[in-house]
Amino acid sequence: MFANPKHSRVVLINPSRKDPASVPADVTMQRTEDLTLLSAAHELFGVAVDVIGEGPSAGVPGILRPIAAALDVESLFLWSDERFTALLAASDAGAIFLGGAWLDEDLVMVALEGVRRGYDVRVLADLSIARRQEDRLLVLDRLALHGVLPMTMRQALLEWALCLDDPALKRKVQHLLA
Repeated sequence: MFANPKHSRVVLINPSRKDPASVPADVTMQRTEDLTLLSAAHELFGVAVDVIGEGPSAGVPGILRPIAAALDVESLFLWSDERFTALLAASDAGAIFLGGAWLDEDLVMVALEGVRRGYDVRVLADLSIARRQEDRLLVLDRLALHGVLPMTMRQALLEWALCLDDPALKRKVQHLLA
């Protein structure tokens, strides 16, 4: 049902990875807007944001630098990385919201392993880029078969607001999304 923001964590995998030729300008613009919503989610709900990837600061997008914890680890080794699993254990996270690149490669494997380990895994479809766009729906269908729900940042904000059932917070989210 609704994920509790107090037990939710957003994990972005290689969010700066992109091939400009394969990502339409409107998708890039929408993604930037949704990263702004992620920043607001951290401010409103205290949802932790982790950026996973290879290289300096894991390619943390500028808007997320003040709030995101960067972890330099390859995505396919994420679940065996003691730093990451310790972060999850310390935060009491039960719901993991995934985004980044590549949906059809890295994210799908991280999501399925998360489900295998007992987490409620969601994919933030608006923050996820597929290397091969034609595989996007196949991946989302496969994930759905394993209980991984696709959603947007807008939907996540609304879900977290409804879960807490705080009228003032609901109004703030409505105002933010208007």
